[in-house]
Amino acid sequence: MSCGNKKILVTGATGYIGTQICSELMKNGYDIHALVYPEISQNLNSITQYPLDLMNKGAITDFFKNNSFEKMIHLAWYVGPKCQISPLNIEWLEASLHLIKTFWENGGKTVLVSGSMSEYDFSYGWCSENKTPLDSLSLYGQTKAALYQILEKFCKFHDLDLKWARIFNIYGLNEKKTRLIPYVINAMINNEDVNVSHCNQIQNYLHVKDVARAIVMFLESSVSGAVNIASDEPIRLKDMIEFCKEELKYKKDVNYGAIKASFDQPFLTGDNSILKNEIGWKQTIDIKDGLKETINWWKNHG
Repeated sequence: MSCGNKKILVTGATGYIGTQICSELMKNGYDIHALVYPEISQNLNSITQYPLDLMNKGAITDFFKNNSFEKMIHLAWYVGPKCQISPLNIEWLEASLHLIKTFWENGGKTVLVSGSMSEYDFSYGWCSENKTPLDSLSLYGQTKAALYQILEKFCKFHDLDLKWARIFNIYGLNEKKTRLIPYVINAMINNEDVNVSHCNQIQNYLHVKDVARAIVMFLESSVSGAVNIASDEPIRLKDMIEFCKEELKYKKDVNYGAIKASFDQPFLTGDNSILKNEIGWKQTIDIKDGLKETINWWKNHG
């Protein structure tokens, strides 16, 4: 397939997942165009950038009148402070609907949207695309689920191919320092106290490079609908922390139970059968190798 037939529009290209997805798209020969805000990023080499606020519906409408795309990956969403409960989730729901509808009105054929494990009813523990109800406890999860359910019907009736990537926990290079794994690694590197919850929860973690590869493979596959982007095996949070402690030769005791758990579901993982069996994806980075790589990255970038 020629590069001309692989023209694609990406939102959220400068984000944690977006940068890795763009890297994977470039490996596959895509001509990448990105909507960025508030300004052009110096880190997106070889990508055509358009400074554009996704909340500005008029600007989005004008953009698509002047720019044609058959494929789009929509990653952008609010992930700032209190993102699980922020009213901004509703604004992002509205903006996303306008973006995708306008994309379709101007010749769009395929849209891949980043969903979240937060859409699921966590009480089920084992989350399957076709069996587990969508009933989130958070506003973030509910608005993501609402977007999926609206788009599912819209795309069915209006010949738009919807690919919904329901992403579970991610770790790896350049994650926000406030997230669990970067926090633990950096505190240990600096010989600081490590204050965490009991960390007995068993969850699903997948390296960001494997996430990006899964999403691009999903995009290029014939599979539509919702697909879990999840690792092969869940892991106890405490086991990850103890592995980092051993690798970094951290001598202090980790202060388990020092803070309240923000997420206390004892077991939560995703069935990745569709991703593996229908799309053909395989996990290439196991948790130990991924944590070693992440530790080395933070040693050089902390």
